[in-house]
Amino acid sequence: MAKKKKKIVVDLDLPKDDPTQRNFLIILFVSIMLGTASGLFWITNSGFLPTANGEPMFTNLACSTITGDQGFNAPSTPTYAMNESCSILKDNPETVVWEETEGWENIERAGASFDMPGIDRDFVGQGIVITQPVTVTCSVDAAEATPYTVAIRDKYKMTLAYNQGVAGVPGDDCSLFMADLEPGERYEFGFWVDEQDQYLSTVTFRFEAEYYDGIPDNMNNKSLWLGPTLGDTQLRPMIFLNFFGLTFFLYIFPASYYAERVALKRNEKEDKFPDFLRDLAEYWKGGLSMTVAVQTLATSEYGALNDEVRKMSSQLSWGVKFGDVINIFAERVGTPLVKRAISLISEADRAGGKISDILITAANDSREIKFLEAERQRAIGSYIAVIWTSYGVFLGVIVVLAKVFIPAIADSNSGGGDGGDSGGQNIGNMQIRAIDPLFFLTIFYYGVTMQAMGNGAMAGLMATGRITSGFKHSGMMIVLAILVFNFIAFSPDLIGVTVLDGLNQSAGPYSPTRLNWV
Repeated sequence: MAKKKKKIVVDLDLPKDDPTQRNFLIILFVSIMLGTASGLFWITNSGFLPTANGEPMFTNLACSTITGDQGFNAPSTPTYAMNESCSILKDNPETVVWEETEGWENIERAGASFDMPGIDRDFVGQGIVITQPVTVTCSVDAAEATPYTVAIRDKYKMTLAYNQGVAGVPGDDCSLFMADLEPGERYEFGFWVDEQDQYLSTVTFRFEAEYYDGIPDNMNNKSLWLGPTLGDTQLRPMIFLNFFGLTFFLYIFPASYYAERVALKRNEKEDKFPDFLRDLAEYWKGGLSMTVAVQTLATSEYGALNDEVRKMSSQLSWGVKFGDVINIFAERVGTPLVKRAISLISEADRAGGKISDILITAANDSREIKFLEAERQRAIGSYIAVIWTSYGVFLGVIVVLAKVFIPAIADSNSGGGDGGDSGGQNIGNMQIRAIDPLFFLTIFYYGVTMQAMGNGAMAGLMATGRITSGFKHSGMMIVLAILVFNFIAFSPDLIGVTVLDGLNQSAGPYSPTRLNWV
C-alpha cells in the first residue's frame, strides 16, 4: 500500500510592502522637532520671555555658553567689552562712502567739512582697541605740472594726514590713508595747490571710512535678533520674526504635503479602477476565468494602477485564490471607494452569482463617485480662488500699512525722528501718542501668519474634505507671507537698524567746492 503524501499548505498572505505610514510618522516626527526648535528660537528672541538685563534670552544663554561669562545672565546690561567677547555679538565695522564722480573743477583751494560717525571711545572700555581707518583714492588733473596737497584736518585746523603730489605728471599718486579717525564733527577734507596762479582743472575722489556703531552684529538698536544680511542685500533671512511663521510651517506642511502626495497617487489609481473593472467584466463575459483575465489585463495600460494589476497577476500565478487576491489589493490601495467595490465583488464571487454584472455595477458605481468628486472640485474651485485672492488683498493692505502708513504717522509725531522717542503731538484737545513702527510691524506679521493658518485650512477642507489639504494651503500662504515681508516690509528703517546717510559732508558754514584753507 502506497504511503499517502502529506499536503503542504503555503501561506501566501505576505507582509504588505507599504511604507506610507512609517514614512508619514518619520516626517511628522522630524518636522515637529524642527518646528519646536524654530519656535524656541523665536520665543527666546521675541521679548515675550522677559530677562533680568532686558536682552534677548537667546543671546544671554548662547553667549554665557560660548564665553563662560555668567555676566550675560546678570541683571545689568552686558558691556561693550562683554559683547565683543561673544562671537555672535561682536561689533564689526560698517563702511560709509563719499564719492565725487563729477569732480571739482578749476580749483586753487577747495574742500568740504564732514562728520565722522562712530561710538564714544569712553563707552568702549578698557582692553578694547577700535580703529576707524580712512582711505582716499583720488585723481587730479592739471594743464601743466602743478604741485598740490590733499589733507584731512580736524575742526581746530590741525592737519591729521596729508599727501603731496604733482598733478599733470604721469604716475602721480593721489591717495591718502589714515589708520584711525576718531568720531567727531566738522573734520575738513580738501585740496590746494602749493604755488600761486596755478589751478587744478579737475579733482575726483572716493572717500571710504570704516566706523563702529556700538550695536552688536546680528541685532538692532532695540536689542532684537535680526541675524546677518544675505550678501550685499538688505535681506535678513535669520530675523527672529521669520521663525514664527517657520514654526507653523514646519509643524503642518511637510507631513501634510506627504499625505497629499500619497492621496494624489491613490486618486490616480482610483481614476483607472473603473476601467479595470469594466475590462475584467468583458473578459469574464468572453469566457475567460478570473485568473486568466487578470493575467491578460496585466499587459494593458492603466496608468498608476499598472503595478497593482501586475501584483495581482503574480499572486494568481502563485496559486492564490482570486478572492484573496482582490482583498489584498483592496487593503493595499486602502481607499474607501476601492474597498467598497472589492467587498461587493468578493461577496458575489463567494456566493457564485453572475459576477460579470457585479463587476459592471461596481465599475459604474466607482465611475459615478469619481465624477461627483471631480464635479465638487470644479464647483469649489471658484471659492478657493476667492480665499486666495482675499488673503492676497489682506496681505497687500497689511504690507502697505506697515511700510507706508505707520512710518508716516511715526515721523509726523516725532518731527521726522525715529518715531519712538517722542511723547506724541497734540491736535486741538486730542493727543496722538508716539508709535513704534517695529511694534506694529511685528503685530501685523503675526496677524498675517494666523490668517494664513485659518484661510488655508478652510480652503483645503472645502476642496477635498481633508485637513491635510488645508494645511498644505496654509503652508503655502505662510511662505508667501514670509517672502513678501522679507522683500518689502523688513527694511532697515522698520526693523530698527540705524542706517547712516553718509558723512554729512559740507556740514557747517563751508562751501562744498570753495573752502579757503589757512
